[in-house]
Amino acid sequence: MIDKNETSATGDTNRRKIVIERTYTAAVKELWELWTTKEGFESWWGPEGFRAEVRALDARQDGTLHYDMIADSPEMVAAMKQMGRPASHEGRATFTVFAPHDRLSITSLIDFLPGVKPYESTIKVEFFPSGTTVRMVVTLDPMHNEEFTQMQKEGFASQLSKLDKRYDWVQV
Repeated sequence: MIDKNETSATGDTNRRKIVIERTYTAAVKELWELWTTKEGFESWWGPEGFRAEVRALDARQDGTLHYDMIADSPEMVAAMKQMGRPASHEGRATFTVFAPHDRLSITSLIDFLPGVKPYESTIKVEFFPSGTTVRMVVTLDPMHNEEFTQMQKEGFASQLSKLDKRYDWVQV
């Protein structure tokens, strides 16, 4: 996994974007469908111990993505309860960039954190096919503070581990 920081659009060096890369032995169409179909999204979205249940997915420019993120392991359900948090929350997002098999951006409304003013966060995904492999570059906007940004980074790496098990991961 390549993991590096990229300065946020605001230039604030305390709020760096997170860039995670994976190269898989897969067809670009397969990876694209993981992000743009109900079946694909539900098959991997969410860190270990969580799953996603898609309510609506309209894969097109300005299309919507609504899903529930659900703690589905006894350990995660207990952890959420201990933190005083519900075992699930609704995710609402929009496909803000949509270039099939090339790149997409999903902008989510972060409105489920108690005491935190709602804000938007974008995930940018780029696909670079080469022969029998595809390099997938994911850029995550930082969260509202460093602690949550670190949790986001760890959570996204955890959910990518689901793809690492499914596809041959070519570590570069």
